[in-house]
Amino acid sequence: MRIAFLVDQFPSLSETFILNQITGLLDRGHEVDIYADLQGDTAKVHPDVERYKLLNRTYYTRMPLGRMRRIVAIPVLLFTNFSHHPLVVGRTLNPFKYKFSKYGEQAVLLRLFYSALPFLKRRNKRAYDIIHCHYGRNGMRGLMLRDTGALQGPLVTTFHGFDISNYLQKYGEHIYAHLFEGGDLFQPISELWKRRLLELGCPEDKIAVHRMGIDCTKFSCRPPKPRNNDCVQILTIGRLVEKKGVEYAIRAIAQLGKSRKIQYQIVGDGPLREYLEDLIIQLEVSDQVNLLGWKQQSEVLDLLQKVDILLAPSVTSQEGDREGIPVTLMEGMATGLPVVSTLHSGIPELIEDGISGFLVPEREVDGLAQKLAYLIDHPEVGLKMGRAGRAYVEKHYNINELNDRLVDIYQKLIEAVK
Repeated sequence: MRIAFLVDQFPSLSETFILNQITGLLDRGHEVDIYADLQGDTAKVHPDVERYKLLNRTYYTRMPLGRMRRIVAIPVLLFTNFSHHPLVVGRTLNPFKYKFSKYGEQAVLLRLFYSALPFLKRRNKRAYDIIHCHYGRNGMRGLMLRDTGALQGPLVTTFHGFDISNYLQKYGEHIYAHLFEGGDLFQPISELWKRRLLELGCPEDKIAVHRMGIDCTKFSCRPPKPRNNDCVQILTIGRLVEKKGVEYAIRAIAQLGKSRKIQYQIVGDGPLREYLEDLIIQLEVSDQVNLLGWKQQSEVLDLLQKVDILLAPSVTSQEGDREGIPVTLMEGMATGLPVVSTLHSGIPELIEDGISGFLVPEREVDGLAQKLAYLIDHPEVGLKMGRAGRAYVEKHYNINELNDRLVDIYQKLIEAVK
Protein backbone atom coordinates (compact mmCIF):
# COMPACT_ATOMS: atom_id res chain seq x y z
CA MET A 1 0.00 0.00 0.00
CA ARG A 2 0.96 3.63 -0.59
CA ILE A 3 0.04 5.67 2.48
CA ALA A 4 0.18 9.44 3.01
CA PHE A 5 0.42 10.77 6.57
CA LEU A 6 -0.77 14.36 7.11
CA VAL A 7 0.59 15.80 10.37
CA ASP A 8 1.15 19.19 11.99
CA GLN A 9 4.90 18.97 12.52
CA PHE A 10 7.64 16.50 11.73
CA PRO A 11 9.83 15.39 13.37
CA SER A 12 8.37 15.85 16.85
CA LEU A 13 9.85 14.33 20.01
CA SER A 14 6.50 14.60 21.76
CA GLU A 15 4.60 12.58 19.11
CA THR A 16 6.25 9.16 19.16
CA PHE A 17 2.77 7.65 18.79
CA ILE A 18 2.65 8.86 15.16
CA LEU A 19 6.24 7.79 14.57
CA ASN A 20 5.44 4.28 15.84
CA GLN A 21 2.68 3.92 13.25
CA ILE A 22 4.89 5.15 10.41
CA THR A 23 7.83 2.88 11.19
CA GLY A 24 5.49 -0.07 11.81
CA LEU A 25 3.97 0.33 8.37
CA LEU A 26 7.42 0.58 6.78
CA ASP A 27 8.48 -2.59 8.61
CA ARG A 28 5.48 -4.33 7.06
CA GLY A 29 6.61 -3.42 3.56
CA HIS A 30 4.30 -0.48 2.86
CA GLU A 31 5.33 2.83 1.30
CA VAL A 32 4.80 5.90 3.50
CA ASP A 33 5.07 9.60 2.65
CA ILE A 34 4.78 12.28 5.34
CA TYR A 35 3.26 15.72 4.68
CA ALA A 36 3.78 18.30 7.44
CA ASP A 37 2.88 21.94 7.87
CA LEU A 38 5.98 22.64 9.95
CA GLN A 39 9.49 21.25 10.19
CA GLY A 40 10.38 20.22 13.73
CA ASP A 41 13.76 20.40 15.43
CA THR A 42 16.07 18.20 13.37
CA ALA A 43 18.98 18.66 15.80
CA LYS A 44 17.32 16.47 18.45
CA VAL A 45 15.22 13.69 16.96
CA HIS A 46 14.08 10.20 17.87
CA PRO A 47 16.66 7.67 16.59
CA ASP A 48 14.01 6.05 14.34
CA VAL A 49 13.82 9.27 12.29
CA GLU A 50 17.42 8.71 11.21
CA ARG A 51 17.25 4.90 11.19
CA TYR A 52 14.39 4.91 8.69
CA LYS A 53 15.62 8.05 6.85
CA LEU A 54 12.20 9.59 7.39
CA LEU A 55 13.24 13.13 6.47
CA ASN A 56 13.75 11.85 2.93
CA ARG A 57 10.07 10.87 2.96
CA THR A 58 8.82 14.18 4.35
CA TYR A 59 7.35 17.08 2.35
CA TYR A 60 6.57 20.48 3.87
CA THR A 61 4.08 23.26 3.19
CA ARG A 62 6.28 26.25 2.30
CA MET A 63 4.00 29.24 2.64
CA PRO A 64 5.45 32.78 2.97
CA LEU A 65 4.21 34.78 5.94
CA GLY A 66 1.80 37.53 4.94
CA ARG A 67 -0.62 37.62 2.02
CA MET A 68 1.47 40.07 -0.05
CA ARG A 69 4.53 37.81 0.06
CA ARG A 70 2.36 34.91 -1.01
CA ILE A 71 1.02 36.93 -3.94
CA VAL A 72 4.52 38.02 -5.07
CA ALA A 73 5.68 34.40 -5.19
CA ILE A 74 2.64 33.19 -7.16
CA PRO A 75 3.87 33.88 -10.77
CA VAL A 76 6.94 31.63 -10.48
CA LEU A 77 4.94 28.89 -8.77
CA LEU A 78 2.23 29.10 -11.42
CA PHE A 79 4.83 28.83 -14.17
CA THR A 80 6.23 25.61 -12.70
CA ASN A 81 2.91 23.98 -11.78
CA PHE A 82 0.03 25.23 -13.92
CA SER A 83 0.87 23.39 -17.12
CA HIS A 84 0.99 20.06 -15.29
CA HIS A 85 -2.09 20.56 -13.09
CA PRO A 86 -4.25 23.33 -14.60
CA LEU A 87 -7.55 22.14 -13.12
CA VAL A 88 -6.22 21.62 -9.61
CA VAL A 89 -4.35 24.94 -9.58
CA GLY A 90 -7.43 26.69 -10.90
CA ARG A 91 -9.59 25.24 -8.14
CA THR A 92 -7.18 26.21 -5.37
CA LEU A 93 -7.05 29.83 -6.58
CA ASN A 94 -10.76 30.30 -7.32
CA PRO A 95 -12.48 31.82 -4.25
CA PHE A 96 -15.80 32.01 -6.12
CA LYS A 97 -15.91 28.23 -6.48
CA TYR A 98 -15.90 28.03 -2.69
CA LYS A 99 -17.82 31.24 -2.01
CA PHE A 100 -20.40 29.50 0.12
CA SER A 101 -18.15 26.87 1.66
CA LYS A 102 -15.48 26.80 4.35
CA TYR A 103 -12.80 26.70 1.63
CA GLY A 104 -13.55 30.22 0.42
CA GLU A 105 -11.35 31.95 2.99
CA GLN A 106 -8.55 29.43 2.37
CA ALA A 107 -8.62 30.23 -1.36
CA VAL A 108 -8.67 34.02 -0.82
CA LEU A 109 -5.71 33.86 1.58
CA LEU A 110 -3.86 31.55 -0.88
CA ARG A 111 -3.50 28.89 1.83
CA LEU A 112 -5.33 26.38 -0.32
CA PHE A 113 -2.85 26.84 -3.18
CA TYR A 114 0.23 26.60 -0.94
CA SER A 115 -1.16 23.57 0.89
CA ALA A 116 -1.56 21.82 -2.46
CA LEU A 117 1.98 22.54 -3.71
CA PRO A 118 3.80 19.62 -2.01
CA PHE A 119 1.37 17.24 -3.74
CA LEU A 120 1.51 18.99 -7.12
CA LYS A 121 5.30 18.80 -7.15
CA ARG A 122 5.03 15.03 -6.93
CA ARG A 123 3.33 15.00 -10.34
CA ASN A 124 1.85 11.51 -10.79
CA LYS A 125 2.38 10.34 -7.20
CA ARG A 126 -0.66 12.05 -5.70
CA ALA A 127 -2.83 8.92 -5.64
CA TYR A 128 -2.63 6.94 -2.39
CA ASP A 129 -4.29 3.79 -1.15
CA ILE A 130 -4.82 5.55 2.19
CA ILE A 131 -4.60 9.17 3.36
CA HIS A 132 -4.12 9.08 7.15
CA CYS A 133 -4.59 12.43 8.90
CA HIS A 134 -3.55 12.83 12.53
CA TYR A 135 -5.76 15.38 14.34
CA GLY A 136 -9.11 16.64 13.14
CA ARG A 137 -7.82 19.81 11.53
CA ASN A 138 -5.52 17.76 9.30
CA GLY A 139 -8.51 15.63 8.41
CA MET A 140 -10.19 18.82 7.18
CA ARG A 141 -7.05 19.75 5.27
CA GLY A 142 -6.91 16.30 3.69
CA LEU A 143 -10.56 16.49 2.65
CA MET A 144 -10.05 19.97 1.22
CA LEU A 145 -7.05 18.83 -0.84
CA ARG A 146 -8.88 15.74 -2.02
CA ASP A 147 -11.87 17.85 -3.07
CA THR A 148 -9.62 20.05 -5.22
CA GLY A 149 -7.96 17.01 -6.83
CA ALA A 150 -4.53 17.69 -5.32
CA LEU A 151 -4.74 14.41 -3.41
CA GLN A 152 -6.50 11.13 -4.05
CA GLY A 153 -7.45 8.22 -1.81
CA PRO A 154 -9.67 7.09 1.10
CA LEU A 155 -9.44 9.49 4.04
CA VAL A 156 -8.76 8.29 7.62
CA THR A 157 -8.69 10.78 10.52
CA THR A 158 -7.33 10.05 14.00
CA PHE A 159 -8.64 12.19 16.86
CA HIS A 160 -6.30 12.59 19.83
CA GLY A 161 -7.19 15.25 22.41
CA PHE A 162 -7.04 18.99 21.77
CA ASP A 163 -8.69 18.52 18.37
CA ILE A 164 -11.83 17.22 20.04
CA SER A 165 -11.73 19.43 23.14
CA ASN A 166 -10.58 23.08 23.09
CA TYR A 167 -10.49 23.14 19.27
CA LEU A 168 -14.26 22.72 19.37
CA GLN A 169 -14.59 25.49 21.95
CA LYS A 170 -12.66 27.79 19.63
CA TYR A 171 -14.35 26.96 16.32
CA GLY A 172 -17.71 25.50 17.35
CA GLU A 173 -19.13 22.00 17.53
CA HIS A 174 -20.10 21.99 13.85
CA ILE A 175 -16.53 22.50 12.59
CA TYR A 176 -16.21 18.83 11.57
CA ALA A 177 -19.64 18.46 9.95
CA HIS A 178 -18.24 18.49 6.38
CA LEU A 179 -15.42 16.13 7.41
CA PHE A 180 -17.88 13.66 8.94
CA GLU A 181 -19.80 13.69 5.67
CA GLY A 182 -16.85 13.37 3.30
CA GLY A 183 -14.31 11.41 5.36
CA ASP A 184 -14.20 7.63 5.08
CA LEU A 185 -13.10 6.51 8.55
CA PHE A 186 -12.56 8.11 11.97
CA GLN A 187 -10.26 6.65 14.61
CA PRO A 188 -10.66 8.11 18.11
CA ILE A 189 -7.90 6.87 20.39
CA SER A 190 -10.27 6.13 23.28
CA GLU A 191 -13.82 5.08 24.00
CA LEU A 192 -14.34 8.52 25.55
CA TRP A 193 -13.57 10.24 22.26
CA LYS A 194 -15.76 7.78 20.38
CA ARG A 195 -18.70 8.90 22.52
CA ARG A 196 -17.77 12.52 21.83
CA LEU A 197 -17.70 11.95 18.07
CA LEU A 198 -21.14 10.40 18.24
CA GLU A 199 -22.40 13.43 20.18
CA LEU A 200 -21.00 15.67 17.42
CA GLY A 201 -22.95 13.79 14.75
CA CYS A 202 -20.32 11.48 13.28
CA PRO A 203 -21.96 8.37 11.78
CA GLU A 204 -21.29 5.39 14.04
CA ASP A 205 -20.52 3.10 11.09
CA LYS A 206 -17.56 5.36 10.22
CA ILE A 207 -15.98 5.15 13.71
CA ALA A 208 -13.42 2.58 14.84
CA VAL A 209 -11.53 3.11 18.10
CA HIS A 210 -7.84 2.56 17.45
CA ARG A 211 -5.44 3.14 20.32
CA MET A 212 -1.93 4.49 20.16
CA GLY A 213 0.68 2.09 21.51
CA ILE A 214 4.33 1.39 22.23
CA ASP A 215 6.88 -1.29 21.42
CA CYS A 216 7.09 -3.09 24.76
CA THR A 217 10.29 -4.87 23.69
CA LYS A 218 12.11 -1.52 23.91
CA PHE A 219 11.15 -1.13 27.58
CA SER A 220 12.71 -3.75 29.81
CA CYS A 221 10.97 -4.24 33.13
CA ARG A 222 13.32 -2.84 35.77
CA PRO A 223 14.36 -5.13 38.63
CA PRO A 224 13.18 -4.33 42.18
CA LYS A 225 15.37 -1.75 43.90
CA PRO A 226 16.13 -1.85 47.62
CA ARG A 227 14.93 1.43 49.13
CA ASN A 228 16.55 1.51 52.56
CA ASN A 229 17.19 5.19 53.22
CA ASP A 230 17.84 6.05 49.59
CA CYS A 231 16.23 9.06 47.97
CA VAL A 232 12.99 8.26 46.11
CA GLN A 233 13.13 9.26 42.44
CA ILE A 234 9.92 10.57 40.83
CA LEU A 235 9.65 11.39 37.13
CA THR A 236 7.31 13.36 34.85
CA ILE A 237 7.70 13.50 31.04
CA GLY A 238 5.81 15.95 28.85
CA ARG A 239 5.51 19.42 27.36
CA LEU A 240 5.38 22.23 29.89
CA VAL A 241 1.84 23.27 29.08
CA GLU A 242 -1.19 23.66 31.34
CA LYS A 243 -2.89 20.36 30.52
CA LYS A 244 0.13 18.37 31.74
CA GLY A 245 -0.61 19.63 35.27
CA VAL A 246 3.06 19.90 36.30
CA GLU A 247 2.28 22.82 38.59
CA TYR A 248 0.17 20.54 40.82
CA ALA A 249 2.88 17.90 40.91
CA ILE A 250 5.42 20.47 42.11
CA ARG A 251 2.97 21.66 44.79
CA ALA A 252 2.45 18.04 45.91
CA ILE A 253 6.23 17.54 46.23
CA ALA A 254 6.41 20.75 48.28
CA GLN A 255 3.59 19.50 50.49
CA LEU A 256 5.51 16.32 51.26
CA GLY A 257 8.26 18.66 52.42
CA LYS A 258 11.47 17.41 53.93
CA SER A 259 9.80 14.50 55.73
CA ARG A 260 10.90 12.21 52.92
CA LYS A 261 13.94 12.14 50.68
CA ILE A 262 12.56 12.93 47.22
CA GLN A 263 14.07 13.93 43.90
CA TYR A 264 11.51 15.01 41.32
CA GLN A 265 12.74 15.23 37.72
CA ILE A 266 10.72 16.78 34.90
CA VAL A 267 11.65 15.98 31.29
CA GLY A 268 10.25 18.40 28.72
CA ASP A 269 10.03 22.04 27.78
CA GLY A 270 7.40 24.54 26.77
CA PRO A 271 5.78 27.93 27.39
CA LEU A 272 5.28 27.38 31.14
CA ARG A 273 8.94 26.77 31.92
CA GLU A 274 9.63 30.24 33.35
CA TYR A 275 6.46 30.12 35.46
CA LEU A 276 7.41 26.70 36.84
CA GLU A 277 10.96 27.84 37.59
CA ASP A 278 9.54 30.73 39.63
CA LEU A 279 7.13 28.37 41.41
CA ILE A 280 9.97 26.03 42.38
CA ILE A 281 11.84 28.96 43.95
CA GLN A 282 8.70 30.29 45.65
CA LEU A 283 7.92 26.89 47.22
CA GLU A 284 11.58 26.44 48.22
CA VAL A 285 11.97 23.05 46.53
CA SER A 286 14.93 23.89 44.26
CA ASP A 287 16.93 21.13 45.94
CA GLN A 288 14.23 18.56 45.17
CA VAL A 289 12.78 19.54 41.77
CA ASN A 290 14.74 19.69 38.51
CA LEU A 291 13.57 20.83 35.08
CA LEU A 292 15.69 18.80 32.68
CA GLY A 293 14.42 20.04 29.30
CA TRP A 294 13.92 17.61 26.41
CA LYS A 295 15.97 14.43 26.39
CA GLN A 296 16.86 11.95 23.68
CA GLN A 297 14.90 8.68 23.71
CA SER A 298 17.93 6.77 25.01
CA GLU A 299 18.18 9.20 27.94
CA VAL A 300 14.47 8.81 28.70
CA LEU A 301 14.82 5.03 28.69
CA ASP A 302 17.72 5.33 31.13
CA LEU A 303 15.71 7.57 33.45
CA LEU A 304 12.77 5.17 33.44
CA GLN A 305 15.11 2.43 34.67
CA LYS A 306 16.43 4.56 37.53
CA VAL A 307 13.32 6.20 38.98
CA ASP A 308 10.77 4.74 41.40
CA ILE A 309 7.46 6.40 40.44
CA LEU A 310 6.04 7.98 37.28
CA LEU A 311 3.80 10.99 37.88
CA ALA A 312 1.40 12.35 35.21
CA PRO A 313 -1.03 14.85 36.81
CA SER A 314 -2.97 15.81 33.65
CA VAL A 315 -5.74 18.42 33.84
CA THR A 316 -8.24 20.14 31.55
CA SER A 317 -6.79 23.56 30.65
CA GLN A 318 -8.66 26.82 31.05
CA GLU A 319 -9.24 26.75 27.27
CA GLY A 320 -10.67 23.23 27.49
CA ASP A 321 -7.58 21.44 26.12
CA ARG A 322 -7.46 17.79 27.17
CA GLU A 323 -5.11 14.86 26.78
CA GLY A 324 -5.73 11.72 24.81
CA ILE A 325 -3.98 8.85 26.61
CA PRO A 326 -0.36 9.95 27.28
CA VAL A 327 2.17 7.60 25.70
CA THR A 328 4.61 8.40 28.52
CA LEU A 329 2.24 6.60 30.90
CA MET A 330 2.36 3.50 28.69
CA GLU A 331 6.17 3.68 28.63
CA GLY A 332 6.40 3.97 32.40
CA MET A 333 4.00 1.09 32.93
CA ALA A 334 5.92 -1.03 30.41
CA THR A 335 9.04 -0.44 32.51
CA GLY A 336 7.25 -1.78 35.57
CA LEU A 337 6.85 1.57 37.31
CA PRO A 338 3.90 2.36 39.56
CA VAL A 339 2.13 5.43 38.20
CA VAL A 340 0.17 8.26 39.78
CA SER A 341 -2.14 10.16 37.43
CA THR A 342 -5.58 11.79 37.28
CA LEU A 343 -9.18 11.02 36.39
CA HIS A 344 -8.75 12.80 33.10
CA SER A 345 -9.82 12.07 29.52
CA GLY A 346 -8.96 8.50 28.45
CA ILE A 347 -6.40 7.87 31.21
CA PRO A 348 -8.81 5.64 33.24
CA GLU A 349 -8.96 3.38 30.16
CA LEU A 350 -5.23 2.74 30.60
CA ILE A 351 -4.72 2.79 34.39
CA GLU A 352 -6.83 0.55 36.62
CA ASP A 353 -7.07 2.61 39.80
CA GLY A 354 -5.58 0.75 42.75
CA ILE A 355 -4.32 -2.09 40.54
CA SER A 356 -1.75 -0.70 38.08
CA GLY A 357 -1.54 2.77 39.61
CA PHE A 358 -3.43 5.49 41.40
CA LEU A 359 -5.85 8.04 39.95
CA VAL A 360 -6.92 11.23 41.73
CA PRO A 361 -9.21 14.09 40.66
CA GLU A 362 -7.67 16.85 38.54
CA ARG A 363 -5.79 19.60 40.38
CA GLU A 364 -6.10 17.79 43.71
CA VAL A 365 -2.70 18.47 45.25
CA ASP A 366 -3.59 16.74 48.53
CA GLY A 367 -4.58 13.59 46.64
CA LEU A 368 -1.35 13.53 44.63
CA ALA A 369 0.71 14.01 47.79
CA GLN A 370 -1.17 11.26 49.63
CA LYS A 371 -0.77 8.69 46.84
CA LEU A 372 2.90 9.51 46.41
CA ALA A 373 3.45 9.18 50.16
CA TYR A 374 1.68 5.81 50.18
CA LEU A 375 3.86 4.44 47.37
CA ILE A 376 6.99 5.79 49.05
CA ASP A 377 6.05 4.12 52.34
CA HIS A 378 4.86 0.87 50.69
CA PRO A 379 7.36 -0.05 47.96
CA GLU A 380 5.96 -3.59 47.83
CA VAL A 381 2.63 -2.14 46.59
CA GLY A 382 4.46 -0.20 43.90
CA LEU A 383 6.21 -3.36 42.77
CA LYS A 384 2.89 -5.20 42.47
CA MET A 385 1.31 -2.28 40.58
CA GLY A 386 4.27 -2.11 38.21
CA ARG A 387 3.85 -5.78 37.25
CA ALA A 388 0.12 -5.30 36.67
CA GLY A 389 0.77 -2.22 34.55
CA ARG A 390 3.32 -4.00 32.39
CA ALA A 391 0.89 -6.87 31.75
CA TYR A 392 -1.95 -4.47 30.87
CA VAL A 393 0.13 -2.48 28.37
CA GLU A 394 1.43 -5.67 26.76
CA LYS A 395 -2.14 -6.88 26.28
CA HIS A 396 -3.92 -3.70 25.20
CA TYR A 397 -1.31 -1.20 23.93
CA ASN A 398 1.19 -3.36 22.07
CA ILE A 399 2.11 -1.35 18.97
CA ASN A 400 2.99 -4.44 16.93
CA GLU A 401 -0.50 -5.90 17.36
CA LEU A 402 -2.06 -2.47 16.88
CA ASN A 403 -0.14 -1.91 13.62
CA ASP A 404 -1.22 -5.34 12.34
CA ARG A 405 -4.79 -4.32 13.10
CA LEU A 406 -4.25 -0.95 11.38
CA VAL A 407 -3.12 -2.65 8.18
CA ASP A 408 -6.21 -4.86 8.32
CA ILE A 409 -8.42 -1.79 8.81
CA TYR A 410 -6.77 -0.08 5.81
CA GLN A 411 -7.29 -3.10 3.58
CA LYS A 412 -10.95 -3.43 4.52
CA LEU A 413 -11.49 0.29 3.87
CA ILE A 414 -9.85 0.07 0.45
CA GLU A 415 -12.17 -2.78 -0.48
CA ALA A 416 -15.20 -0.94 0.88
CA VAL A 417 -14.62 2.23 -1.16
CA LYS A 418 -13.89 0.46 -4.47
